[in-house]
Amino acid sequence: MKESTSRWLRKPLLAATGILGALALAAPSMAARPIVHDGEYYFLEAQYKDAWEKENKEIDARLAELREKNGGKRPNILYVLIDDVSFGQMGKPALNDVMGVQTPRINQFASQGISLNRMYTEPSCTPTRAAALTGRHPTRTGIKEVKVALVGEGLASDEVTIAEVLSKAGYNTAHIGKWHQGDIEEAYPHNQGFDYAAFPLHQQVQLALMSPEAARANNLLGWYSGTQSNAFAMDKKFKPSGLVTGVEARKGGQAREVDLKPGETWTQAHYERMNERYQRQTLEQLQELAAKDEPFFLQYWPLYPLNFVHPEQSRSQNGGFMADKLEVIDDWFGEIMDEVDRLGIAENTLVVFMADNGLMYHYEGTSGLNQLIYRGGKTDFTEGGIRVDAYARWPGAIEAGSKAGDIVHVSDLFTTFARVAEADKYIPRDRVIDGLDQTALLLKGQHHGRRDYVYVYQNENLMAIVKQEWKMHMPGPGVPAAAAGVFNLLRDPREEHLLIGHALWSGASFQDMAKRHMMTIKKYPHNTLGKGKPYEGIENLRPESIETVRTFGSWH
Repeated sequence: MKESTSRWLRKPLLAATGILGALALAAPSMAARPIVHDGEYYFLEAQYKDAWEKENKEIDARLAELREKNGGKRPNILYVLIDDVSFGQMGKPALNDVMGVQTPRINQFASQGISLNRMYTEPSCTPTRAAALTGRHPTRTGIKEVKVALVGEGLASDEVTIAEVLSKAGYNTAHIGKWHQGDIEEAYPHNQGFDYAAFPLHQQVQLALMSPEAARANNLLGWYSGTQSNAFAMDKKFKPSGLVTGVEARKGGQAREVDLKPGETWTQAHYERMNERYQRQTLEQLQELAAKDEPFFLQYWPLYPLNFVHPEQSRSQNGGFMADKLEVIDDWFGEIMDEVDRLGIAENTLVVFMADNGLMYHYEGTSGLNQLIYRGGKTDFTEGGIRVDAYARWPGAIEAGSKAGDIVHVSDLFTTFARVAEADKYIPRDRVIDGLDQTALLLKGQHHGRRDYVYVYQNENLMAIVKQEWKMHMPGPGVPAAAAGVFNLLRDPREEHLLIGHALWSGASFQDMAKRHMMTIKKYPHNTLGKGKPYEGIENLRPESIETVRTFGSWH
């Protein structure tokens, strides 16, 4: 069992789910048990069991053939997840011209593999990343919302990440870039299965907005002292300060903060250097991992295109401060793919590139990004918040230029990565795994997906259910399902026109879906967040960070 590295406010006893999860990793006999899925999966499986069993045998044979073709080596996996980009904003040339933002390298990548045109995520970045890491709806793990400053909590040590699953199967693992799964030691990536990690403790509110430049650009209001007199500010601790920025660490070791000296002010220049450093480290890790005998899992989660300061000269026709950085990401992703090709590993590397949720539309007018097809963005349960561009390439395995309208959820990557890596036996069997194995969809194409539904949460609240082309906005207390908002997403992608004709026949079926979901929750209760003292396990805390932790602890 993975030992918690946090000692402060620690639960006296691990939850039963955590103990069983550890046993599932440790005892191969338990892996013979089937993976536990949500109730809706079993409702579908009962209708397709024979067909799926036959198809699974075909997939096993195809994976064995691919391994033999590559000298018996299982595929490398490279997962690139960028921040806050809505569906249509990259990989689709016509919409590039609509927006005035060019993404030629992402477009090229999309043409080399499969476009997953119904990829669903969570409404914001932290929950989406938790879902990708654990294969579970974030509400099951407690990672339900975005946090900005110190919280003393994070992804619990008894959750099992895809990095841990792949490590058990002999993969080398590395994480570069955004993490945002908590500020306690047990939640850091090098304590969650990654051999090497370079990451910021927090996210872009701190890194891209809490700077003098972003304040002067009028994009962060009230925090920077230079923007108002503060004449009656009695509480000197109200505004977050002394936060740790970027750290680096290896599995089993301590983290170390880089590129910020004691007493130094964090600036836009620091932020830009951090982004450049993560790109450089991704290329370095790619080279280092490719030189080893074992397969690798490399996870790169850039901070760009999140940015709030205009450059000296815009590079895009659009000119927005995020639109420009999306073009930078396009260049950088192209560099990574060129390196994959140069290293001679392209034929045996599955690459997935996608966004984590819709745009931060609160800055829509100036960022240069916009809602395009679907309504809403980050934090919303409408399609604009949870539908993103997603592409996968695996030459010789995935058909180039293919596309799929099958529904996929970001949690499916957990189970799919484990399957192609021959690591699914290490997936824990004591808890619900929402992620479904979509290997058949990747290898056989459209109409071979394993889900036609998604449950959509905001924090712990179930806000919507998607089923096929229909979507119900969950009715409020006392409102009958037949009067709930049900939208046909093909006819009304912006979810603007309520038609009672949809709800009258579908309301009961949506209610049944909700009941099957809640029955599973009752049988497998949610896990709890890890709790602890912030910033433990960082060996060179600045004095101002130590003071921030002391202040935080003073009232707990």
